[in-house]
Amino acid sequence: MKIWSNTKTLDGYLPGIQLVADKNEAEVALVGGKAIDLNEFPRLRGIFKTGVGRDNVPEVEARRRGIHCGFPSPATAAIIYEETASFACHLILRCLYVEIGDFRSWAKLDRPSLSSREVLVVGTGQIGGRVAKKMHAFAKVSTFDIATHPPTALKALVSRADCVTLHIPLTDDTRGFFDATKLAWLKDGAALVNTARGAIVDEEALHRELAAGRLRAAFDVFWQEPYQGCLLGLPSEQFIVSPHVASTCREFIAATAGDFRNFLKSLEAS
Repeated sequence: MKIWSNTKTLDGYLPGIQLVADKNEAEVALVGGKAIDLNEFPRLRGIFKTGVGRDNVPEVEARRRGIHCGFPSPATAAIIYEETASFACHLILRCLYVEIGDFRSWAKLDRPSLSSREVLVVGTGQIGGRVAKKMHAFAKVSTFDIATHPPTALKALVSRADCVTLHIPLTDDTRGFFDATKLAWLKDGAALVNTARGAIVDEEALHRELAAGRLRAAFDVFWQEPYQGCLLGLPSEQFIVSPHVASTCREFIAATAGDFRNFLKSLEAS
């Protein structure tokens, strides 16, 4: 079966599987975070996504065309949720401890205790719920989820948070959700963490706030990936970045490779 891929996630974990570069030949598309156009794949029989996010997979149109869509198994998804939540906590702690002192001059900066800091978790699904539970061991934690809170409650929660961490899916309703207005609600010196989807945040509005030095942010996801946008010129302590790696521990990759092989077997049997 001829496989085309737009992701390096499973590189080294699929021995014996050869990829094709020509989309016209592809029978299976192995996709990461980038979208695909089904019209470019005339022979496509299946799409396998290497993560749990579905915003870039055209499931409805695929079903209409008789194309099967595959995703990580529940056991693999659990690894993704847990590791992404832990990585988000890592970024939160980096933001809260970014101003601690200067090694060269041996200067020690005055800082509040971690237990006195307030973290707001926006979205309490499989990942956000885990983040809230983990962060309770370190700081004061509040949560906001549109399914359980009125929209009017968000402003007060954002306004008092030292760090806001985003864990909501990208949909038509959430694109640009954290816009200039919501960023302005953040108090001076607060941080925004995003391990969900870059487009949830207004890129230009975030750039203005970070460039002014009023806020800081830590992002693992971006508007285009690999990211080459306007935020890259900011100081590293102002904008902490990582290349969309929150979930990519070896256990997740190995399990996903197994799920993909099972997907191929199911396609061959159909």
